[in-house]
Amino acid sequence: MTAAISFHERIIENKDWATILFVVCFVLIAVAKSVFEGRFTDFSKLIISDKYIKIYKDSSNLMSWFTITLFMVQVLSIAFFIQFVLSYFGYVSKTDWAVYVQIFTFTGVFILSKFLIEKIISVSFNIEEFTEQFNLQKVSYRTYLGILLLPVNIFLFYNNSVSKTVIFSVIAIILIINVLTYLNSLRIYQNLIMSKLFYFILYLCALEIAPYYFMYYWFTKS
Repeated sequence: MTAAISFHERIIENKDWATILFVVCFVLIAVAKSVFEGRFTDFSKLIISDKYIKIYKDSSNLMSWFTITLFMVQVLSIAFFIQFVLSYFGYVSKTDWAVYVQIFTFTGVFILSKFLIEKIISVSFNIEEFTEQFNLQKVSYRTYLGILLLPVNIFLFYNNSVSKTVIFSVIAIILIINVLTYLNSLRIYQNLIMSKLFYFILYLCALEIAPYYFMYYWFTKS
């Protein structure tokens, strides 16, 4: 009697694209460190010192190649983390590169669109100096957070047995760091904020609360 042979499709997850992007992130960091050695040294101490913020507070630094290079690392890193969280809750696959491209594109477009709208409103309300300095500080801290998130992403991506405690702990830490850096920004610019309090409240409601609320509403409904 001949034994029946059944064939099952073997699903192999392709992680090569993620490995390449992780390498690209480290290359971008290495380039920024090599080309802007002194600035990168000050930037690396951002978690313990605000020297970087004081030195590079001019608005022209917002569009410098140093900021742009590390901004790319930030978006790549955040997109990885978003995809992992969505995959953990069963919405997507963490190894699907097409989904990552969509998340990366959405994240980049969202941040840039928000920046352009802030630029338009700041010019309209004559608070351009404040918003540029405020944005530069937010970008600096969030870029720093994105770089710190990079090794966490690598661990999460290549580990198939991550507990719920780890996931929620990372999310909680990210939220706490964002809140603390935001409060620190308010402390630094409190005199400027008080002089333009009405416009700041409009700015806060229109550009710091509403976009995230609508994004959350759209995601939960869809």
